[in-house]
Amino acid sequence: MTTLQAIERTEFTNSAKRKIRESGKIPAVIYGKASENKSVALDSIELIKTLREEGKNSIITLDVNGSSHAVMLYDMQKDPLKNEIVHADFHIVDMKSDVQVEVPIHLTGEALGVKDGGVLQQPLHEVTITSKPGNIPQTIDVDITNLGVNETLLIKDIPNNENYSFVQDEEQVIASVLPPQQEEEIDSGEEQEAGTPENEEGREHNAE
Repeated sequence: MTTLQAIERTEFTNSAKRKIRESGKIPAVIYGKASENKSVALDSIELIKTLREEGKNSIITLDVNGSSHAVMLYDMQKDPLKNEIVHADFHIVDMKSDVQVEVPIHLTGEALGVKDGGVLQQPLHEVTITSKPGNIPQTIDVDITNLGVNETLLIKDIPNNENYSFVQDEEQVIASVLPPQQEEEIDSGEEQEAGTPENEEGREHNAE
């Protein structure tokens, strides 16, 4: 579990938030059922690094002026132009209670159908699960090695895992292999007569 340092915020004006961002930090709020909401600021680079290495569902310990809080990222706002995080919301987690989160699906192996010339389709890239916070996987790996042409892999085909359960419809398609695309031969059904094209007379000839 990664520990990030945070400081409590006491000013909430737009100018105060702008100063926080200019200093390389992100304004954030910590929410908790058994505690009051707390406004904080934390290092943006450290947060981005943690999310990249451990995933968006990782458990983070926020040390706020010596007081520790086990949290998960609930939401974050990004600047669409700069693609930078401008605000984050964290929820204090109870490690003994189930939470519902979305986890990325990672396909592993090369499908047999693809080796035979088929085209792999993946309509589902994330799946919703219920799990204890400490058991949330960074990704759910799905082996597609034995997937042939015209075959599909559904949520129900993923082996059971005692650490989590799926929330979504088990009949949802994760991946499928479509048949190889064949070039269509254009055939009008009429045979062309050999000879000079009909519009040959209408063409201009430069005799000079």
